[in-house]
Amino acid sequence: MRTRLLPLLIVLMAGVLLALGVPLAVITAGVEQQKVVVDRIDDAARFAALAQFVTARPAAGNATRSPDEDERRDTLGTELARYHDLYGIRAGVFYRDRTRMCVAPAGLAVPRGGEGAQAFSEALAGRRSHDPRQIWPWDEDGRIPVASPVIRDGDVVAVVVTDSPTGQLRSRILRWWLLIAAGEGVAMLVAVAAAFRLTGWVLRPVRVLDAASHDIATGRMKARVAATVGPPELRRLARSFNEMADNVEDVLEQQRAFVADASHQLRNPLAALLLRIELLALELPEGNEEIASVRTEGKRLARVLDDLLDLALAEHTAADLQLTDIAALAAERVGSWRPLADDKGVRLTYEGHSAVTGWADPVALSSALDAVVDNALKFTPPGEPVTVAVAADGERVTVTVADRGPGLTEDELARIGDRFWRSGRHQNVSGSGLGLSITRTLLAAGGATIAFAPHPPHGLKATVTLPRSAP
Repeated sequence: MRTRLLPLLIVLMAGVLLALGVPLAVITAGVEQQKVVVDRIDDAARFAALAQFVTARPAAGNATRSPDEDERRDTLGTELARYHDLYGIRAGVFYRDRTRMCVAPAGLAVPRGGEGAQAFSEALAGRRSHDPRQIWPWDEDGRIPVASPVIRDGDVVAVVVTDSPTGQLRSRILRWWLLIAAGEGVAMLVAVAAAFRLTGWVLRPVRVLDAASHDIATGRMKARVAATVGPPELRRLARSFNEMADNVEDVLEQQRAFVADASHQLRNPLAALLLRIELLALELPEGNEEIASVRTEGKRLARVLDDLLDLALAEHTAADLQLTDIAALAAERVGSWRPLADDKGVRLTYEGHSAVTGWADPVALSSALDAVVDNALKFTPPGEPVTVAVAADGERVTVTVADRGPGLTEDELARIGDRFWRSGRHQNVSGSGLGLSITRTLLAAGGATIAFAPHPPHGLKATVTLPRSAP
């Protein structure tokens, strides 16, 4: 769940940071440019103050000027030249007809178009030039034109024009953007760390609850959840889950106790009933079919009660896991069942390694193998083989019991192991339909499993899988 929730939180936080960072970057660029524009306006105003006393042109046919005006013009030219040399900013003072009064560098002219021409026109009208367009770090050819009117006796007699390069401005804007990006990155890291902590705090009870649910679903009814961490709602959910698990365990325990008690209490009356049937059979003619049928059903009922008691005990008893030689145990069970197999004419053999260790409850595994081998011998016709094989498969040990009986269909394979279920084709074979259910319960208590599959060309293969390492 964290892998789905965390990306969503990160995307939302990244969106918030971008929504804050992008406007901040734009504002920062505007502030830096505005500082440059204000500085250029001040410079233009200073040059305009110097130029307002040198604006008079010589009269027609008179090539001489007053010494004071020549001195002021020289001072203005010197200031413009020093300004250009020091800052690299092109500046000039132009008459209304765009002719030069003083310029630096030489040859500077009023632009005929673009922002420079517009600024010059606005200055002629007595207004400060409008703010130039925003310069961005990637505008390598961008420049900032600023124009200021030169006013004498209330009239605009000339215009001061400055044309500034933007290299330093773009560098400052880029430095600010890098600082903003670094701050955004740090904020993103902090937000991701906080998201990790938050999702961990919220989802830890969910993970614990999921693990406990899985444990209970697989038969470990003692699993519970510690309702001490996480949001209050999840703590309440954990407490409710524990109460539910307690109630379910109590109900299952009552069912097991009832089955065990009922099976145990019914055995004595059933034994007495079977004894009376035997006494009654002594008074009837030999070979009476009704008495034989009643005797058979009574014995079947006794087996069902015994299996029910075994099932109740298997569900209630915890597994005593030990490091066990699975191969030796399987070979020993094959040896125990071989006399019965020989009596039926079935070839019961063991194949595989002589020693393979795994973790199992020896008693439970022996009982499970007995049930599976007994089931295979029941349905294997004389002359056919039943093979028990043990093999190591990575971290698992497999015990395979394969027979050459009639086998089961796909629908029957899906139901095998259900309590009291028996194939309709095998109703005449003795059994209660609980043997494989008991086997599965005994194996599950120790972390083992059993699976059934067809054994081509005909027959059934049961595979018991056990862990090689301690659970």
